[in-house]
Amino acid sequence: MNEFDLVNLLMEKNYHITTAESCTGGLVSASIVNVPDASKVLKEAYVTYAAESKTAILGVDPKTIEKYNVVSEEVAKEMAFGAKLRANADVAISITGMAGPSSDGIIEVGTVCFGVVTNSTYKTVTKKFGNLGRNVVRAKAAIFAIEFAYQVLKDE
Repeated sequence: MNEFDLVNLLMEKNYHITTAESCTGGLVSASIVNVPDASKVLKEAYVTYAAESKTAILGVDPKTIEKYNVVSEEVAKEMAFGAKLRANADVAISITGMAGPSSDGIIEVGTVCFGVVTNSTYKTVTKKFGNLGRNVVRAKAAIFAIEFAYQVLKDE
């Protein structure tokens, strides 16, 4: 499954999607936009790289960031719910992670947390891609996010 499969599934369900990306910097929404007819399912997307942007734009609670770290499933969940609400979408994908090359000393380089929220469910997951290099981690995270969203929607 890839972005073409995701867009087709969204069109079948008559769903709109949004993304809330941090470490991937828009790669997921760019992948969706690569698909013909993407405008039928994607209206807007958010790149909230800084913690302050996550709180100001997506409504992530600063206490969640303080308690769990900005790279956490809890923050990914709040990012996804915030994006879904703000965009009035049926589905939201969120990504927050530590792409590298250096770590903050707490989160291991290559750790990425994902969230997918639909009208009826939400799921979060953490993947450890390893210290493969910043752009490799970002690319692998974007691919995984699309596959994860597709699977959540198929299982809905």
